[in-house]
Amino acid sequence: MLLTFVMASSLPGATPPPAAATAAATATSLLDEALLTRIRDRAANYDDRNAFFTEDLEELRDAGYLAMMVPVELGGAGTALASAVREQARLATAAPATALAVNMHILWTAVAALLRARGDASLEWVLRDAAAGEVFAFGISEPGNDEVLTDSFTRAERQDDGGYRFFGTKIFGSLAPAWTRLGVFGRDDGDPDAPVLVHGFLSRDTGGYRIVEDWDTLGMRATQSHTTVLEGARVAPERVSRVLPVGPGGDPFSFAIFAAFELLVSSVYTGIGARAVQLATESALSRTSARLGGRSLAEDPDVRSALAEAAIAQDGQLPPLLELARDVDAGVDHGRAWFPRLVGAKVRATRTARTVVDASMGIAGGGSYRSVSELARLYRDVAAGQFHPSSERAARRTVANALLGPLPDA
Repeated sequence: MLLTFVMASSLPGATPPPAAATAAATATSLLDEALLTRIRDRAANYDDRNAFFTEDLEELRDAGYLAMMVPVELGGAGTALASAVREQARLATAAPATALAVNMHILWTAVAALLRARGDASLEWVLRDAAAGEVFAFGISEPGNDEVLTDSFTRAERQDDGGYRFFGTKIFGSLAPAWTRLGVFGRDDGDPDAPVLVHGFLSRDTGGYRIVEDWDTLGMRATQSHTTVLEGARVAPERVSRVLPVGPGGDPFSFAIFAAFELLVSSVYTGIGARAVQLATESALSRTSARLGGRSLAEDPDVRSALAEAAIAQDGQLPPLLELARDVDAGVDHGRAWFPRLVGAKVRATRTARTVVDASMGIAGGGSYRSVSELARLYRDVAAGQFHPSSERAARRTVANALLGPLPDA
């Protein structure tokens, strides 16, 4: 399983990035309040129409947001992963679906930037492309494949020139209407005794794939995460990023994907929880209670207690994510402890966000159950958190293995 990878920075030859690189971050947020307000104002309409967030994406690209993790010398903002986590949490307070989809682009730039900071420039072209306006997406998930990154149902066929053609189905393909570069992987069984997993990037104009517009979901609708069917889509030799043995491994590329994914996804749900508490607070302050003789609902002891409980839970979410992200930035070696920490952070973030949103709806009252309510949309969006890797089941297995050792037949 993916969750048994060895911590990449503890491998021989891996060195922490320079101090300047770990400290790099924008002095001010790329998300000014006016931009956040415009994004928030569009979110309900995208959700209602089950439409892609085209205007949000254009504005975020113009603001330099998509290049935030690109080093300054390559044309970006030089933001560290910890700062990206904070920015994504802010974006999610305005439009969770926009933040979740943008995550998949930022993820690839994070992987490329983390590798480059450790002396591996193999994905520097990703950073240059992102600075030039290209949009990257994450074509990894497959129906029924709970091995995540350690095996694949997609077939990768090596070509004479060193490139590969891919045949398979990828699901949850956020940014489907807009990506220009799609990161994919598949299994090459050319040598039955030594199968390998091939990672690479295809361009939108390559052909050999179909996007099936099947995204009609309970929440996170604006992500437009359609299914992509690979029918011989070709990845050029220079865009093959890794060829790795099937099964768990310790390549820094795999660790960077896992760490960035868990922390960036967690940031989105942390942002949802923060917005829910804000909306619940506004509701308590604006409504009155007949039981209290027409006084503010904010004076109701039960409401105050429920809101305080939600706020206490929410306040504990962002700091641990930032601490873990700073450790990734700095190349801290937590060894095998990395994986329990990362999956634990993700599960706590998504679980707590659902609890906080549920409590906030109770505080806001029956009006929050109407489809036009922002809290109702958050209630639907937050449910998606349970479906991102790592699932609660996989996380429990990871933590149990760390504490007790693996089962004899594992």
